Amino acid sequence: MKRVAQFFKVGFDNFAQAVKADFHMFSDADIREMYEKLELPRRATRGSAGYDLFAPFSFSLAPGETIKIPTGIRAKMDENWVFTLYPRSGLGFKYRLQMNNTVGIIDSDYYDSDNEGHIFIKMTNATNEGKTIEVSRGTGFAQGIFLEYGITVDDEVSDVRNGGLGSTTGPKEGD
Repeated sequence: MKRVAQFFKVGFDNFAQAVKADFHMFSDADIREMYEKLELPRRATRGSAGYDLFAPFSFSLAPGETIKIPTGIRAKMDENWVFTLYPRSGLGFKYRLQMNNTVGIIDSDYYDSDNEGHIFIKMTNATNEGKTIEVSRGTGFAQGIFLEYGITVDDEVSDVRNGGLGSTTGPKEGD
């Protein structure tokens, strides 16, 4: 088995700013406690392909609701590898929990971005059965798999990333 990556927490200030941006109900003390209790992603069994990502706080999603979770986690990985993100299989199956971008792609150069490569996960409860999802702090709610990739023989890209979503090509956030 190739060992190609390692997980780290982002800095406290980065995490606190991300939580405060969307979750005004948490105090500074709440955020500090969340940060101290952040769990690095891990596999459940030796045969698991996916690394579980754990909820930094409890949340519920009614049918049709969306949430953007700042995980407080970053992934340092070898070049030519990508960390792909999906909902945990059970949550997708039982509740039709879906990633808003269908599959999250964390590139190897994202780790060095201005935001420390902070991984955010945006999900929607797309149930058509009227089920509300309840996720407790510390529960695995998403999973990621490291995949190796190749490039074309005539690829000569030399640009460097500096940012997250929409920082490479395509419309920028707010466009």
